[in-house]
Amino acid sequence: MEREEVFKREQEKWISKISLKNSFQLGDIRLVAGIDIAYWTEGEIDYGVCCIVVIDYITKKVIEEVECLGQIDVPYISGYLAFRELPLVMRAVKKLQSDPDLFMFDGNGYLHYRHMGIATHASFYLKKPTIGVAKSYLKIKDTDFQMPKNEIGDFTLIKIDGEVYGAVLRTRKDVKPIFISCGNWIDLETSIKITLHFVEKNSRLPITTRYADLATHERRGEYFQ
Repeated sequence: MEREEVFKREQEKWISKISLKNSFQLGDIRLVAGIDIAYWTEGEIDYGVCCIVVIDYITKKVIEEVECLGQIDVPYISGYLAFRELPLVMRAVKKLQSDPDLFMFDGNGYLHYRHMGIATHASFYLKKPTIGVAKSYLKIKDTDFQMPKNEIGDFTLIKIDGEVYGAVLRTRKDVKPIFISCGNWIDLETSIKITLHFVEKNSRLPITTRYADLATHERRGEYFQ
């Protein structure tokens, strides 16, 4: 419990510094990075591999891919995922030769108990705008979401106590929606627009986080036999 209290105080320190407004012009975005982590356990030790895939916003071509393998020292605690993942993420970021304008995370941002999902928390260390792209819904205060229409690009807002936390976005017809939330220094409309820009016909996920997800599973298969 003491560890959770420390983590909670750290999150609360950043909350007032979150900005849900664009700190950039969309036309200036050139490189966007997707980030994901895969885990496994050997004996009693947890390991993770973080993969970052950098993609050209215009051509959608992969510019760079890096990975970072490491021992995970923080156990999984609901609501405090950033403390488990961020050390490995930042080690992977240091390997980048390119300089992404924006980072997209396989996870939540503002859609979090204290608005401090991994995408938001990481932004203060990356010092770049971020977006959270989650495959499943984080239910907060027993609030359910409303399913968007079965049309590409349709979305519904996730409101909790009257505040918008994120959006449920339909990226493909007849396929489950995904959950988009601002990380930091970006608004929800732009977060949705950028996400849809990177969605292709063979997946409901944007290629940024999809490629990162595929890479982590591939690396985990290599490292953990």
